[in-house]
Amino acid sequence: MSESALAALQARIRHRFSDPRLLERALTHRSFSADHNERLEFLGDSVLNLAVSHLLFSRLSQLPEGDLSRVRANLVKQDTLHRLAVQLALSPLLRLGEGESRSGGANRPSILADALEALIGAVYLDAGFESARALVHRLFEGIEISARMDAAAKDPKTELQEWLQGHKMKLPAYRVAATLGAAHKQTFEVECEVVELGWSERGIGASRRAGEQAAAAAMLLRLKARNQGKK
Repeated sequence: MSESALAALQARIRHRFSDPRLLERALTHRSFSADHNERLEFLGDSVLNLAVSHLLFSRLSQLPEGDLSRVRANLVKQDTLHRLAVQLALSPLLRLGEGESRSGGANRPSILADALEALIGAVYLDAGFESARALVHRLFEGIEISARMDAAAKDPKTELQEWLQGHKMKLPAYRVAATLGAAHKQTFEVECEVVELGWSERGIGASRRAGEQAAAAAMLLRLKARNQGKK
């Protein structure tokens, strides 16, 4: 990875790293090195959610909690993060193992979305929350954010959460039941459990997040089938 390419990325995100190693780690997939970006992704996910929540709290001051949660879920979902990562031209900068690179990993939405979250986490560690928050706000400058954002765009996890809250039930619990495949091309089998009903469903995805969404979708199908049977 050339210094000029890294410098150009820092210019695009308008943040120059005091510790360039953080930037390199954010762009490193687990297939490339043991010093990869998954811990930064974990941190960046939390920073992203807080920064987007702050943005929505300020910009949509009259919106109730449920609608704010829906809009936030629409902004932080994988599809949105993938588009932002493409706009930043992260793909050619990713450090991938040979197998992952040959299989098209540089253009895989889950890998690009994870790298963007890792980048946000790296900025947070390098310069603190205000710098990370400013980056998140810049990333979403080109996206129209309003209370009218498509309600149909709810992801399964958000829809399931809202359904359970509407029926006075606790939020579902998710756990990784199995990790399948080689290290450079893993899939995650995730279990979604609704304790009050004693139900659990599983889903498989190319990332933990995708597995959770698939499991939530399976649970929603079961809940809707039950409701139709009661009519």
